Amino acid sequence: MKNRPDRRILSTIASAGLSLALLAAMPAAAQDPQSESALTYADLADLAIGAPLTITAELRRMSKIDPERTGPVRPGWARVYVEAETRSLLAGTTPIGEDLKYLADVKLTAKGKVPKLKGETVVLFARPVAGRMDEIQLVAPDAQILASKVDTTSLRSLLAEKLSPDAPPVVTGVRDALHTPGNLAGEGETQIFLKTKDGSPASIAVVRSPGQPPVWGLSTGELVQIDARPPRPGTLEWYRLACSLPQTLPPEAQLSTDPRLRQQASADYATVMEDLGACERQREF
Repeated sequence: MKNRPDRRILSTIASAGLSLALLAAMPAAAQDPQSESALTYADLADLAIGAPLTITAELRRMSKIDPERTGPVRPGWARVYVEAETRSLLAGTTPIGEDLKYLADVKLTAKGKVPKLKGETVVLFARPVAGRMDEIQLVAPDAQILASKVDTTSLRSLLAEKLSPDAPPVVTGVRDALHTPGNLAGEGETQIFLKTKDGSPASIAVVRSPGQPPVWGLSTGELVQIDARPPRPGTLEWYRLACSLPQTLPPEAQLSTDPRLRQQASADYATVMEDLGACERQREF
């Protein structure tokens, strides 16, 4: 594989409108698409949720672009012009061509060369280019992922949840929190009201009963769901909470001035975060 595209390739890039406009849109940070570790659910969600198109394709040609044409690129990486053959459109309503062209960032080999990936199947998270069925723009420089690093079952489930009318709202933080004690020792309920991107209601209720572990769940909508339970890891509902909520309850969200009630609300919030677990990511930002 050549380190630099020849004049015909550069001409193709220019005529296809893939030079200045797409180069300017490419951020400098990038992740290794040949990473030894498979992407986590959070990695997939980060890419898929903001991508109008999710595509599988087979790489046909990949040529390094001269550094002076690329803008900032992370050290040890190269920006490449890619030609690929579409295999399937996993999500998206915009028609795409059988052949695709786009720009991506790839990690160089130990010898400083562009890796040889011809024939590899990749998953692409992208947006369409207006008026051009054969071109796409990746939603991130690292949004070309080797298919072997993607859990296909998780990805398909994620895409289905994303497109569902019942998809949980985008959580942006905690609005208010209040603990209300019960009549018995060890009894009480903490209500945690969440901020959402679209302003739709969402809340977490943590219920404590004497001699029992706390029970909690997420409710979306005006009514609190009595039977709500913690979301399963590897679901969009889990991602909305685990990857968006602060690790500790913000003091300014506490509605009560009673130190004991504030302490209990913080403890219940900590229980929620512990049950959710860490939002693990392999990609770098």
